Amino acid sequence: MPYLAHFGLARHPFGLTPNTDQFFPVENMAQVLDSLRYAIKRNSGIFKVVGDVGTGKTMLCRLLLRGLDGEGEPVAYLNAPTPDADTLLAAICQEFRLPVGSRAEMMARLNAFLLEQHAAQRNPVLVVDEAQALGGEGLETVRLLSNLETEEHKLLQIVLFGQPELDVLLARPDLRQITQRIVFAFQTEPFSRQDSLRYLDHRIACSRLAGVDYPIFTPSAARLLAAASRGVPRVINVLADKALLIAYGDGANPVTDRHVEQAIDDTPYNAHRMLLKRRKVRRLALALVAAHVWAAAGLAFAFPEATASAVTAVEGWIGRAQAHFVALPSPQVSPEMERP
Repeated sequence: MPYLAHFGLARHPFGLTPNTDQFFPVENMAQVLDSLRYAIKRNSGIFKVVGDVGTGKTMLCRLLLRGLDGEGEPVAYLNAPTPDADTLLAAICQEFRLPVGSRAEMMARLNAFLLEQHAAQRNPVLVVDEAQALGGEGLETVRLLSNLETEEHKLLQIVLFGQPELDVLLARPDLRQITQRIVFAFQTEPFSRQDSLRYLDHRIACSRLAGVDYPIFTPSAARLLAAASRGVPRVINVLADKALLIAYGDGANPVTDRHVEQAIDDTPYNAHRMLLKRRKVRRLALALVAAHVWAAAGLAFAFPEATASAVTAVEGWIGRAQAHFVALPSPQVSPEMERP
């Protein structure tokens, strides 16, 4: 594709679909993944991973699934769970290739299947993405599944990936039984500013044509993009992809501040727009101060007796410019900001 060739790329580096081949092993994410793998091997029961949207939960989920598949463990994966107990049990049975039926029949078949797997020294795992969609009824069904056990081991390992709403659900008094069964709880976090920059470099390095090593983003453009994204990987991908497209339309390479600013302005995220506004106001304030300094210097040179008043005027202008910049509200996150 001409677009990819323009930047020396073999594939799109900033797609929104999580690609495990492009995983960036930032410390927090790597620790969560390693801890999950260890916890599952311990046959402990229920594990929870919570994080805001766009912070890498689905990527972790897919990496976990890939690892479990490589180890030959039986896995049931639900990415669109339902609160209804019968529908939920049917979906799990289908994932484990078991016949569906009444609730009692499905629980009996699941129990028999899990005992068979345990006897064969295999470790079945149920992985639920978007677990906040389970609601109270679905979580109670999960709790009942966690009761399937031998005297020493849980027969089914359950991993719940969810948004912060999952924690809100689990705080309900009527769900305290499942909350007490969660053995390990992990949190995904936005990247630091430095990790955001490293993430940009990593995704580009994973997507380059062989032998291409020139920078695609100028350093200042990368810093602006990292700041605007607030470290949320999905938002980094959205802004970076838009900036690349805008630069390609201009026939430009590398991507500059102007292209990133246009990408921010084209993205209906309030915090991004506010950051761009603050940046533009800062530039304007500095330009005004510079102009006033030159004017005052010229006035002082022409009229030495006016030097004191000129200095006072410049100080006033600087103060007003700084006050105007500081008075701008800090970026606030709107619900739309977290959507892809």
